[in-house]
Amino acid sequence: MKTGFWNVFLLFLVLAAISCGSTKKGQKDNEGIENFDQFYNRFHSDEGFQLSRIRFPIEGLNIDGNKTTTWNKNNWDVLTVRIFDVDKKKFRTTHKKTENSFEQKVWIEDSGFLAEHKFKLIGKKWYLVYAYDQNL
Repeated sequence: MKTGFWNVFLLFLVLAAISCGSTKKGQKDNEGIENFDQFYNRFHSDEGFQLSRIRFPIEGLNIDGNKTTTWNKNNWDVLTVRIFDVDKKKFRTTHKKTENSFEQKVWIEDSGFLAEHKFKLIGKKWYLVYAYDQNL
């Protein structure tokens, strides 16, 4: 009978240790992950930081009238207005945030103007990974 008790007690200790270890590991995995809101604010206020968080060539296009170009470091239009600060009287907006992505769209109804940007958590840092600007 004593052996059965000790076996159950040891099993409980082992399971408790495994459980604690996996919780701490999960917490460690999240340690050091960049806060999106802080990143997003700095991205729109610091041009050098913004350029450091875009890995050119970036996916998407810049369509201006009849001219379509891909984005590169030389033709990049620095983003300075956060989606939350867009003039809602003039523009329509949507945005969606998940744990590891953020997507935003700004457009003017029936005008040919549309801007879409996608941010993604890569490793522990946020990056702009897609930009589509259309002005027809």
